[in-house]
Order: sequence, then C-alpha cells, then structure tokens
Amino acid sequence: MLLIIKIIDITVIITGAIINSRKLPAQEWMDDFKKLFKKFGKSTKHWKLYRGDEFQVEIDTPEEALNAVLLIKVVLKSLQLDARMSLGFGDKRYESEKITESNGTAFIRSGELFETLKKQRVNLAINSGNIDFDQEINLMLRLSVSFMDNWLQQSAEFILVAMEYPTASQEEQGMKLGINQAAVSRRQKRSNYDLVKDLDAYYRKKIKRVL
Repeated sequence: MLLIIKIIDITVIITGAIINSRKLPAQEWMDDFKKLFKKFGKSTKHWKLYRGDEFQVEIDTPEEALNAVLLIKVVLKSLQLDARMSLGFGDKRYESEKITESNGTAFIRSGELFETLKKQRVNLAINSGNIDFDQEINLMLRLSVSFMDNWLQQSAEFILVAMEYPTASQEEQGMKLGINQAAVSRRQKRSNYDLVKDLDAYYRKKIKRVL
C-alpha cells in the first residue's frame, strides 16, 4: 500500500498493507475503505487499491500525512482490521496517470523502510532522509502505536467521528454515535485521543521546519 503526499518538490509515500485482511470478507470492509480514499482524489491517478490488501493514495499537502495515516488506521480499526505503514519523504521523479507507475526517492525510502517493519514488529515509521527528525518522530510513533494498535472498535468509531467533526461537542459526537455524553467522555479517555491530537500538532510543526 502506498500513500503519496506532496509539498512543492517533496513527496511523502506511505507504503503498507492491511493486516489480517482475510479475517473479514472483502465485502464487509472494501466499500468503507474506498469511500475513505475518495476523499483523497481521483481513482488511479490519486489512489489505487490492489492485490486485495495494498493501496496507494496521493494527498495534496505533507502536513496532512500523519493525519491521513491516522485516519486510515482508525477506519480499519473501526472495521476490526489494521495496517502496517511506512512514510518515505523525497522526490517523485516520474508521475504517471496511474499512481502505481510513478517513482522517485520517496518511493524508494518508503519501500525499503516498509520491508523492515515486520521484522522490527513496528506498524508505523518514517524515513525522511533527516536522521534527527526520523529518530525523534519514530520514537514518538512507537510510543503512540503501543496504544493505537490496541484500539477497540468502539474507540476507533469515536476517534473517527472526532476527526471528521473536530469542532463538535461531546453531546454532538454522542448523537452521531448513538451514546450519551458520559459515554463519549469515557471513550475519549480510553482511546488517548488527546495524545493523538498532540502528536499530529507536533508533527505539523516539525515538518514545516524540516521541509
């Protein structure tokens, strides 16, 4: 699975695969997954799902890279699935009408990193070419994934609503989830959603300095 995110000359490629995709029949998760991708752009040029459990997506701004990864993870967790993903920063030397035929250093870094993730037992990591930045963010990602990998379906459903409606009150979130405000508060606490928001905000701040 590959996800492309570009700022000027810098592209971020997220490579990965859905974990245990055979756990559920494809018809139970495929439509929701494709619905998510449609938010990122036109099929084939901006995103593609292939081999059953791998995909590529192009996103307009790299500041949105981590948010996109988190959104993918949350959607999959809400479907009782998960994904292993790597982010590679670099250039996109060739852009095809089919996203799977594009290439560049971002693809190489992402692909090489992805090949190491399973052995490292890590589900999310980056390779930007900046050693200091990578060490810092990857440490934060490892700490965060330690609880994100354990999100239950209810927690993921709450986070999905919170991400899609960031200004909604807990009462409004509860209406969308069909639960009361107290239950929303408990799910927010159990999911460590405040830490997720802080991680994304910190990433956005740091990536602007690096790029």
